[in-house]
Amino acid sequence: MALSEQSLPYVRAISPYQPGKPITQLAREMGIAVDEIVKLASNENPLGMSPKAHAAAQAALTTLARYPDDFELKQALAERTGLGSECIVLGNGSNDVLDLVARVFLAPGRSAVFAQYAFAVYPLATLSAGGEAIAVPAKDFGHDLAAMRAAIRPDTRLVWIANPNNPTGTFVSYDELRRFVEAVPPDVVIVLDEAYNEYLPPGERVDTTAWLAERPNLVITRTFSKIYGLAGLRVGYALTSTEIADLMNRVRQPFNCNNLALAAAAAALDDHEFVARSYALNRAGMEQIVGGLKRLGCTHIPSHGNFVTFRAAAAAAVNRRLLERGVIVRPLAGYAMPDWLRVTIGTASENARFLTALEGSL
Repeated sequence: MALSEQSLPYVRAISPYQPGKPITQLAREMGIAVDEIVKLASNENPLGMSPKAHAAAQAALTTLARYPDDFELKQALAERTGLGSECIVLGNGSNDVLDLVARVFLAPGRSAVFAQYAFAVYPLATLSAGGEAIAVPAKDFGHDLAAMRAAIRPDTRLVWIANPNNPTGTFVSYDELRRFVEAVPPDVVIVLDEAYNEYLPPGERVDTTAWLAERPNLVITRTFSKIYGLAGLRVGYALTSTEIADLMNRVRQPFNCNNLALAAAAAALDDHEFVARSYALNRAGMEQIVGGLKRLGCTHIPSHGNFVTFRAAAAAAVNRRLLERGVIVRPLAGYAMPDWLRVTIGTASENARFLTALEGSL
């Protein structure tokens, strides 16, 4: 009997997560110089990392002989959110935090609900814990909260919601979301993934952490990988009730955030100028990309994140031609959207390079 057959059947059923193509891999495959490649596939910050975070990470190099101490970052997050540090769980990226929630609440015989076209990690985390994944058909490429509420069964223990959603960029209004949170049974945990929260217009954001006082079954996850530019350092966090945080910490790996990540994240929280500059660049780039897509006759989904998903006839072939021109975007066939591609908002010159390459690839 093959060793793979000795593994758990629900593990064998998982399709591994496929990241965006790395620059170095494309360089090897196509014989293109690394500095001639534009990567707009993984929703990274085109400005790089926060200067304050960069300096803090450099200073933390002297601490690498010691095990990590997460006190300062948790205190900084506590001050920012108004929550106690006992309500904060850190992770090796927010993906790690999502996995922790699944490990605490899911197992064979339990189910989790999420939207069609939602973040690929939701079914991965669900299946890896042995749970049943219930994908609810999307509404205009976004969450149909009424249908998701109706899909909750007696064995459902988790509901996953991304707001804004990746990869479609859709957004559920806070009023509608609040009504949904209040309607979900209190023994079902709601995971509200706010990885792209900082790209929403400041005047339109609602502090969802205020909901935690009344909804102890709510888990809010956020990341430093997007607007803060720390994708390579892998640090994210959850805000939740002390009860859920305690359970998550029981299955969390010790020292799951390294010294460089902790120092950089704490510093990034205070780099308001960098965040504002990143936000402004994204708004301008969104207009540039959307304007170009319209000019080229490409349908797109209005986005509330730092990316745009657009339709292209023969998308796989278009993606191949873009790669040949040194431009990396994200094909979405893995999300059952074979006719769609997702492009991250880059700098003005990167966006122009993409639009020129796209025009020659359609």
